[in-house]
Amino acid sequence: MDVILIPLIEVILIALKLYMFCIIVSAVLSWLVAFNVVNTSNKVVYMVGDFLYRITEPALRPIRQFLPNLGGIDVSPVVLILGIYFAESLLIRLANQLL
Repeated sequence: MDVILIPLIEVILIALKLYMFCIIVSAVLSWLVAFNVVNTSNKVVYMVGDFLYRITEPALRPIRQFLPNLGGIDVSPVVLILGIYFAESLLIRLANQLL
């Protein structure tokens, strides 16, 4: 059983790290668009922004509904990243118990 679970946990950990990276890039890109540093009329910027929005929004939307309105500050990516760190630590502890 350990032969299957340990590599599966490692793949899940890698996927969580990639998703965390996408959340950070999405937040930075949204700031750059808001401050007119990059223009969404550029097709590449639009495609990257649309892709990041589509993969991060399903996880961020429920968090935004739960959090109170803080004006123009969106802390939902921070809450999601903390949740990912918590899930990673649980998976690492599970992998250590299996060894």
